[in-house]
Amino acid sequence: MTTSSTQARCGWLVKLIPDDTKFDFVANRFIGFGIDGVLVIATIASLWLQGLNLGIDFTGGVIVEARHEEPINVGQLRESVNTLGFGEVTIQSFGADNTVLIRVQPSAQTEGHEQEVADAIKGGLGAGFTIDRIEAVGPKVSGELFQSGVIATVLAVIMVATYVAFRFEWQFGIAALLATGHDVLMAVGMFSVLQIDFNLTSIAALLLVAGYSINDTVVIFDRIRENRRKHKKMNLGVLINLSTNQTLRRTFLTSFTTSLSVLPLLLFGGGALFGFAAAILWGIVVGTYSSVFVASCLLLYMPPLRAGAQTLPAGAGTTGAH
Repeated sequence: MTTSSTQARCGWLVKLIPDDTKFDFVANRFIGFGIDGVLVIATIASLWLQGLNLGIDFTGGVIVEARHEEPINVGQLRESVNTLGFGEVTIQSFGADNTVLIRVQPSAQTEGHEQEVADAIKGGLGAGFTIDRIEAVGPKVSGELFQSGVIATVLAVIMVATYVAFRFEWQFGIAALLATGHDVLMAVGMFSVLQIDFNLTSIAALLLVAGYSINDTVVIFDRIRENRRKHKKMNLGVLINLSTNQTLRRTFLTSFTTSLSVLPLLLFGGGALFGFAAAILWGIVVGTYSSVFVASCLLLYMPPLRAGAQTLPAGAGTTGAH
């Protein structure tokens, strides 16, 4: 297929965002802030009321994923596994009706004997069962993993903001810190609201969301810096509108194509990758939104980026983004 024919086939996608958009992001920033505030409140409320559904990586215990040649009677299998005497055991269908996920919660009977528990369950399932996955994590290790994961995520956000502050100016760094931290918090909120297992794979997704979010933000910040050099006396609000509109097509197309590449993971990646893919997709949506509507507009509420620069008064809009 030639380049011209490929461009012709994809032209409809490129033209979804015109070249010369003139949307007034600054004048509509309070709408963006309001929507964002609702999401933040919902996230905090969910974390407060029901918390995270911590996976075995962070709670300890044993997980066995098994499948049978025929549909599995979950009730009958639960009675069989309970006779092994491992305390609280949760069994649920996992994807198809011939696949189950067996989770043994940490208890006095299993602490320090996680591998023995996994072997006993494997042996007790009987003929016809195939073991697809076994995970056994002790409570001490799980606690250390959770602590390390939280520290890694927080440090990642701080280091990203520090990089932006050195690359541009400290005002950009503060805006990047707030926007990136917000995006990671929204991804955590998704795990809480939907009660998807939060495990080490989820931490990897959060780090990826932070990296993706700052990528879009830096593109807009870089255009703001470039336009400041060209239009030294332009009002900051007009400058933000101009820069955001100039990068809007690139931002939208990048987010759209990245989402397309992640979608197969969500649909066909199985339960082990579902949370990972869902967090990335949600992070792309929230990250794109915050980069366009939140991060750059935060500059309006900080000290001027240059001597003599004037910000807009609260509630004012701009109409000269061209």
